[in-house]
Amino acid sequence: MEEILVETYRPEETFELGRKIGAQAVPGSIYTLIGDLGVGKTIFTKGVAAGLGITEPVNSPTFTILQVYEEGRCPFYHFDVYRIGDVSEMDEIGYEDCFYGEGICLIEWADLIEEILPEQYTQITISKDLEKGFDYRKISIKRK
Repeated sequence: MEEILVETYRPEETFELGRKIGAQAVPGSIYTLIGDLGVGKTIFTKGVAAGLGITEPVNSPTFTILQVYEEGRCPFYHFDVYRIGDVSEMDEIGYEDCFYGEGICLIEWADLIEEILPEQYTQITISKDLEKGFDYRKISIKRK
């Protein structure tokens, strides 16, 4: 399993890394996004959306669980499963159509639904280290 480590020192750099990943993403790709509250998951996700050609505002779908963006080069399915009480709730929103469709999936808090993730996906973990600065982020990218 290959792991790439990236360090960013400003939110703009975190956004730019997301943009590069979005620009390289191919339909059917699934990205999981792991990290504590306030580490920059939404900034990263906005970058991914920009890389897909999406210009509309992108926000974390904390209360709706899924936000679909259709205007990019392929559909972008942005999940935030933080408020999922039970994995069966994912069936109610039709997650399989997104996971196995022709779009790009990005799933925040994906560790909460590990048992339904497909065999292959890219796990992105964002963490802070305040000793290196308030805006410092260590970003791990692993293909599983």
